[in-house]
Amino acid sequence: MALSYKARRRWSLVILLIGLPAYVVIAVTVVDWLDRPSFWVELLIYVTLGFLWMLPFRFVFLGVGKADPDATPPEDGPGREG
Repeated sequence: MALSYKARRRWSLVILLIGLPAYVVIAVTVVDWLDRPSFWVELLIYVTLGFLWMLPFRFVFLGVGKADPDATPPEDGPGREG
């Protein structure tokens, strides 16, 4: 079932404002369980986790930054030359 443009915009906000901070807390907690590995290992873990969080949600973010494809274009009003 495909999500509408408005639904994808709303879900992307929920994911970015609630889900991403929660994911950051979880990632820091997991790294903390590893007794603070060396800098390079820790950096590799954060980069990997930073990439992996978006994979399940890529369909939600696809095209959200573009104009609504289902919206009707605005009609030219008075005073607009064209």
